[in-house]
Amino acid sequence: MSTGTPMTRTLCFRTGTLLLALTLCPLLPGTAAAQVIAPGPALQGESCSVAGLMDSIRHGLKSNSEAYKKYLRTLLRESAVTLPDQELRAAFERETDPVMAEHLAAAMVARTERGADPEAIKAVAKRALEEHDPALRSAAVRSMRRTSALESTDGAYEKLVRDASPEVRQEAATNIVEDIQEVYSGYHGVASDAAVSAAAAATDPKVTAKILGNMDTQMISAGSAGKIQSLLRSDDAEVRRAAALALGGVPAEQMANARQSVLAMYRDEQDASVRKALLQSIAQLGFFGAIPELQRLRSTDPSLAPEIDAWIRVLSLDLQEWNLILREKQRLQQVP
Repeated sequence: MSTGTPMTRTLCFRTGTLLLALTLCPLLPGTAAAQVIAPGPALQGESCSVAGLMDSIRHGLKSNSEAYKKYLRTLLRESAVTLPDQELRAAFERETDPVMAEHLAAAMVARTERGADPEAIKAVAKRALEEHDPALRSAAVRSMRRTSALESTDGAYEKLVRDASPEVRQEAATNIVEDIQEVYSGYHGVASDAAVSAAAAATDPKVTAKILGNMDTQMISAGSAGKIQSLLRSDDAEVRRAAALALGGVPAEQMANARQSVLAMYRDEQDASVRKALLQSIAQLGFFGAIPELQRLRSTDPSLAPEIDAWIRVLSLDLQEWNLILREKQRLQQVP
């Protein structure tokens, strides 16, 4: 009991003091009361400008905080719709620092993506094609990643994949792959056809293989399927492998021609990695129905008989989704 008494007295004292202060407040002189309730200085509105944002970004790039740098980049991109169009374009066109140019380009692309200016992304693509400095071209290409650029830049990617700079070509290929996967999820035929056209137009085998080997072809047209089939005859094994994998996912109406192409190619192909890709394509094109075809191919290359047997075992389960078939195939390969 005695332990709680000091606490109670202290509480009572504080409460009494507070009540006394509240009671005396109305009795304070007018000046003193005014000092207590006087408002702070009025906030001044400030218009958002390209120059102001760019100064902040230049200063922020010196910071050690990656979070702060990301915030500044996001701020410019999200403010793009409210920025003066001509001022933003002029700043982008005269910028010679690749990092800053990429930020400005991303802001212009954001204007198109948000419906404010359909021509802004084309201006970025134009600089990506015409700029002399490959570092600036690469920066402009990166700014269009995971956007609608595949279908809104008038075929720019067919030219970008033939750029003189390997870095620009690889950046373009990365854009195409990520756009198909992350923006369209393989369900937009126009974008998928544009990706195939870019892959076919590329003169760098690594670019062609990267695009075809990582894209979903479930919505491509007959013309695009034909372009991929023609790449089965490429001199580069990686391109042939990527084309074989891409043909495995074509739409139902393209499957018959694709199946004939990969079956015919298997007997003449000498590269083991390409043959494995052809086997996967045959399995994907036929599911359970591909088992007889795989059995007939077993004697063509005895070294790949275990691979064929693995496919036959998985397909015999009659799974109805390709991702489940692939997962089971991978599981079998891991079993000792």
